[in-house]
Amino acid sequence: MTHDFHKFWLKITAIVIGSFGPVFFLATMLPTAEPARFTLDLIAWPLDGVQSFDDGTTRFLSALTGGFLLGWGVTIWCLATQVYDHAPEGVRRSVVVGVLAWFVLDSAGSVLSGNPSNVLFNILILLVAIGPLWRRVGETNAHYAK
Repeated sequence: MTHDFHKFWLKITAIVIGSFGPVFFLATMLPTAEPARFTLDLIAWPLDGVQSFDDGTTRFLSALTGGFLLGWGVTIWCLATQVYDHAPEGVRRSVVVGVLAWFVLDSAGSVLSGNPSNVLFNILILLVAIGPLWRRVGETNAHYAK
């Protein structure tokens, strides 16, 4: 992997994570909650229409979740555009460890809450979000890894 490709992929990671933020923010208002409701229905497979955002507590939790996800995505974008050139390996490792921490806690919580099917979706998101960031920049680009 090259320095530029890793930097590009960090932006993909930022978009993957951050894109969930507006979806869950919109669920704070019943007229715009359907995308988040469908998302929850999908990841709590099977599609059965059981998930809803009727409860105010659920909408509040959705607001918090949306904010955290958008903020995390923006943070990764900023790391890619403002920090990566100065500390590529530190940024790469930080993002990988952060995504892995999300994966472990989210997947464990999904299983414990009776939604083990979400682990499969988490694996897909994990693979897309980390992609080539699993590996350090190649030896031919070792001058970037200082």
